[in-house]
Order: sequence, then structure tokens, then C-alpha cells
Amino acid sequence: MSDDERSRGGDDHTRRDGGESTGSGAGHGGSSGGGTGRPNPVPGSSASDGTGSRVSSRRRRLIERIDDAVPELFFARRTFDRNRLRAGLAALGIVIGVFAIATLGILGSVLQLTASDALGDLGNQVIVSPNQDAGAETLDPRAVQQIQRIGEDATVVPIISGGTVVRRGEDRQTFATVYGMDRPGALFTAGSGELPARHQRGAIVGSGVAEELGVEVGRTITVEGRDYRVIAVLAADDSITPIRPDNAVILPESVFVADGYNQVIVNADSGTEAGRIAERIRTEVNAREERVSVFELSSIIREIDRFFGLLNAFLLAIGSISLLVAGVAILNVMLMSTTERREEIGVLRAVGVQKEDVLRLILTEAALLGIVGGAVGVLLSAGVALALWLAIPEVTLSTILAPRNGGYLLLGFGFGIVVSVLSGAYPAWKAATDRPVEALRGQ
Repeated sequence: MSDDERSRGGDDHTRRDGGESTGSGAGHGGSSGGGTGRPNPVPGSSASDGTGSRVSSRRRRLIERIDDAVPELFFARRTFDRNRLRAGLAALGIVIGVFAIATLGILGSVLQLTASDALGDLGNQVIVSPNQDAGAETLDPRAVQQIQRIGEDATVVPIISGGTVVRRGEDRQTFATVYGMDRPGALFTAGSGELPARHQRGAIVGSGVAEELGVEVGRTITVEGRDYRVIAVLAADDSITPIRPDNAVILPESVFVADGYNQVIVNADSGTEAGRIAERIRTEVNAREERVSVFELSSIIREIDRFFGLLNAFLLAIGSISLLVAGVAILNVMLMSTTERREEIGVLRAVGVQKEDVLRLILTEAALLGIVGGAVGVLLSAGVALALWLAIPEVTLSTILAPRNGGYLLLGFGFGIVVSVLSGAYPAWKAATDRPVEALRGQ
């Protein structure tokens, strides 16, 4: 801004402060009969009154220093003070828009991260089955050995499976999936009892089977006419796994009479490693013929991530629409403001204020609306995220504090400021290019 304008801004501050001091001095002088202009002590006043006055004085001086350093802020505050309701409604539109963008983005992100946590290490698993299209019913020992060699750095568990009726005594029975494997501890966790490092005797039952039959560790169950002592009960598991442990009965592999295996499950250290193992199985085991089919569970994770990515984009688009509507409201407010202040802007231009200064003045007002509205919207969105963590047990604090959620807050805040500035661009250009003579005449 020009020196003339800064001088007038400083004079305006002086007049405001001087008027307040004069009014205060006159009031106190009349009550005391003196004319010193210094307030007389009020009987019964406490030390806290003096402290409050000093804090208020310091805050006023800080505001004045900021106004002197950035005169545009002083004019923006003065404009908003003149039309508080109009400015408040415009800022409310920005609050709603920023809140919608940030909150919808965070909700989609929390949903995606919570689903990923529920899937656990599912993406690290590879399931190898016989290729029934090629007429294979089981995986022969030679194919299993090849898979074990390929997955030497992973956990490879060959499985024999089938379904049958499991009984306890004569009066209780249930249908269960029976698995034969040597290392159940590689896939399951015990709820009671202990899983052996090498399964050679006894039965391990799932929590659902144990509840149906009313058995616990030490009890006896009957499978295909043979009795087995229960050595462990598996922990309940609600996660998505290729083998459902709740309805399972695990027996030693040696009790099965079979020529091969029904499945081989490979547990890798990561999804990338699982993908590498799956590709090697396809190329090496199926080198001559398609003997096995390979299914990467990481493909499910990728599809889920893709779905949630589309959902997030859709939610952000909905939030952006509300913010654009708020931008139209700011455009209207700024147009009305510049129209009402046309003569004032004409005076500024007449005394030498440049077009760039007028542009900066109007854009500062628009940006200030965006900053205030964006900050409030971000705080409200953060409060919603915190409420999710407190209200929903499945949502963890690490999910709420994920960096991407902070990114959505910054996105909403930045988008709010950008929309506000763009909405104020045309009113600023219109006010800056208006001829001073026509503005002073009110034409």
C-alpha cells in the first residue's frame, strides 16, 4: 500500500484509541469531580481486575502491531465487523465444505484400514490345490516336495481334509471338517491346552465343535469309529482364513489313508514374497502340465483396496460439491461488499493506492474467510475421528492417527482457502479496475 494509506490507517488507529481513552477519562473524571482523565480506583476491586486489564491491553497492542505490519488485515476485520452476519454465513459455508471433505475422506480411510486389520496376514498366504480341470484329484508327494523347495523361506503346510460326523458318547454329535496335518501350530492358535510342535496323537478341536459336543481338554471324541483324546481346543477366530478353525477337528496326518494331499498352504513373510512364491510354483510345478492351481489371497486384498480407493474418491467428490457451493456464497458476499464500498475504494484509488493494493486487499478478505472457516472445519473433522475411536471398539487409535487422515485434513483446509481466494478473484479485479472518478460519483 502507499504511504498515504498507511498514514491514514495509523490515524484511524489513533482516533479509535484516543476516543476510547477520552471517553473513559471523561466518565471517571465526572464521577470524581476531577479532570485528570485517570480512572479512580473502584472500591472492592481485586488484583485480578488489573491483571485482566493488562492482558487486554497487551492483546490490543499486539493486534495493532499486526495491523500496522499488514494493513490489509485491518481493513478486512473492519469490513467483517460491518457485516458480521453476512461474513459469518459465508464462513459457515466454508466450514461445512471443509468438514464434508475431511470427514468423508477420514471415514473412507478408517473403513479401509479397519478392513485391512481384520484381514490380518491373509495377503501373505498362497493356497495350492490340485487342478481339477486337468483331472487331478490330489497333490502327489512329488508336487508337495517341489512346493516345499520353492517356499523354503516360508512356512509350507500340506493338508488332507474331509468332512464327517464327530460324536461324544451316544447322545451328542455334530458335523465337522476333519484335517490331517503334522504342524497345526503353523496355522492355528490354542485357546486351551497346547498345540504340539509335531502332531502325532490325539485330536485338536475347534471352539465351535467343542461347544456343540460339550468337550474340553482331556475328554474323548469319536471320529469314524475311532476314539481320540482332546489335547487342545483352538481359539475362536473371526478373521477370513482359508481354513475355518471353529468347525475343525485336526488329527495326525498318519491316521488318514490317502495317496496325496488336498491342499498346501504357504505362509510367506510378506505379500510381495507370497507373490514371488506363487509365480515360481506356476512356472516350475506346472512346467509340463497344469497339475496345480495357485490362488494368491493377496489378490483379494488388492481388489478390496481398489474398491475402497474408488469409494474414497466418490466421497471426496461429494464433499467438494458442498465446498464449491460455499465458494458461490463467498463470491456473492465479496461482490456485495465491494459494491457497498465502491466510493471508499474510489477514494483510495484517488489518493494514489495502486490496483495491486486493492486486489491484495479484497483477496485478503476472501482468504481470511477461507482460513477461519477451514480451521473450524478441520477441528470438527478431528473431533468426529476421535468420536469414532471412542465409540467403535474395532477402530484403533493407530487407524485414527494414520498419516493419510492428516492428509485429508490438510486437503480440506487447503481446498477451502483456494476456493475462497478464487471466489474473491472476480470481485477484487472488478474493484481494482473501476475508474476512481466513476466510483466517487457512485455510477
